[in-house]
Formats: sequence, structure tokens, C-alpha cells
Amino acid sequence: ETGRPFFPIEERAVPRSSVPGEEASPTQPFPTGIDAIVPMHSLTADSAWGVTEADRGACRDRARGYRNEGIYTPPSVDGTIVFPGNVGGSNWSGGAVDPTRGLLIANTNRFAALIRLIPRDSAQAVVGQRLQREYGAQRGTPYVIERDYWWTAQRVPCTRPPWGALTALDLSTGRVRWEVPLGVHPALAGRPEARQYGMLNLGGAIVTAGGVVFIGATMDAMFRAFDVETGRLLWETPVPYSATATPMTYRAANGKQYVVVSAGGYGRVGMPTGDHVVAFALP
Repeated sequence: ETGRPFFPIEERAVPRSSVPGEEASPTQPFPTGIDAIVPMHSLTADSAWGVTEADRGACRDRARGYRNEGIYTPPSVDGTIVFPGNVGGSNWSGGAVDPTRGLLIANTNRFAALIRLIPRDSAQAVVGQRLQREYGAQRGTPYVIERDYWWTAQRVPCTRPPWGALTALDLSTGRVRWEVPLGVHPALAGRPEARQYGMLNLGGAIVTAGGVVFIGATMDAMFRAFDVETGRLLWETPVPYSATATPMTYRAANGKQYVVVSAGGYGRVGMPTGDHVVAFALP
């Protein structure tokens, strides 16, 4: 009704820009008294994580010379590790609220991006050498921006897992009630610990009055149900393609309740795509 924050906001100093002629804001607003649903910490090349020592070494080499002094570290000519990255945090998936229990349920990604500003007069030669990366023209500025993700050749992230998670935040206390890894990386599916890693997820969750959280979203093409009180996995089933969408639920004329989700995949990250809509009947 008023727009007043329930949790106090304070201005804190943040990293300054190192780009000649650019002045970034010296402070940014931070909420206090409420848990972050994605960890906020600085990263360096030496903090690289890997399933094997060879992976860790490759990750370390990829980010050598890149800077990161925590959240709000701006892009730079030398390169910046951005965390949780442009695909990170809650992204466009949004969150679900259980008003009875006072819980916010949100799925998040923890992916670091490698960002570099390239002077426009030398950009064309550089872009031609790095075809696998993304580029933004940034017309009207002196720089083209280069973006890649801090992961291995198998697209395994170089940051410590979980890389995807489902989190319940208590809205009355500001504390995380529970958190569970979400999804399984296809390249690591054969490893016994793969469920603890989580994976990239795009698409939101819903909560039913019966206390069940339904979510697809993950790149492993699974649809899952969790207990809203504890985060315990109740049920999971494969769907034809990854369900990168928010489910919906409705009650039919016969009194039976259904949960429906669009399972069409997401081609930009190399996933197969289709045009399936899948419905499940609740018991």
C-alpha cells in the first residue's frame, strides 16, 4: 500500500569502475535483516572449482586476470567475473508465494559470467577470433562487450555448487527456511553426487493450497514436486523436453485437480526443443 520496505535498506560502498572516463555510483542499496537467496561473495581465478583437478586448472586459466570484488563489480577492459551472472539469481522465473505459511519459494541460478569491454576500434579483429562467445554492439559507446560463461568445455560451471537451487524464504523473519539443489547436469548425471550440484533452471514454481511446490525449469527435462514445509522431494517424472515455463493448476468440472506445464526446451543453451504441453492429475 505504501511502498515502504519491510526490511531496512542501507547504502553501501561498491567497486568503482576502472574504465577511463566512466564514473560508477560509489554506493548501491542493500536490504538488511533478510537472507540473500543467492550467496554474495567475491570470486577470483584461484577460487575456481572443478569436478577434477584438470577441470579446476582449466577454469582457473580461463579467468586469470579477471576482477571480481563482490556484487556490483562493473565491466572492465581487463575483464570482470560477474556473479551470479546475467542468467543468475531469480532471473525471469520469478517466485511463488504461499500466503498461508508466509513463504516465498524461488528457484535461482548461480552462474558466473566472464565480461570484457573491447575498444571499438579493435573489436572486429577480436570478434573474428572468438566465435563461440556473445557480443553486444553497444552502439554509441567506445566499447563492444564480450560475454562468456565461466564453465568448462562440457558446460560445467567453474564455481562451487549448487549451480541451481530451490529456496524457501520466511517472509516474516527474513530467514531462509530451507534450500535444496535443483536439477542434474546432463554431463554429470552418472556421478553419485550429481543431485547435490543442481543445474541451470529457467521457469518458475507454483505452490498449491495442499502444500506442494511444482516446478519444471531444469535442463534435465524433469518435472518435480516438493514439500513446501521442508523442501523434501515428493515426486519427479521426465517430460518430453525441459519445462522452461511456470506451471499452472486448475480444477475441472469433475472436481479433479490438474497441473499443466509447457515442456518445449530452450535452444539457446543447446537443449533440444519441441512443442509439448503436459498435464498431470493430482491424486
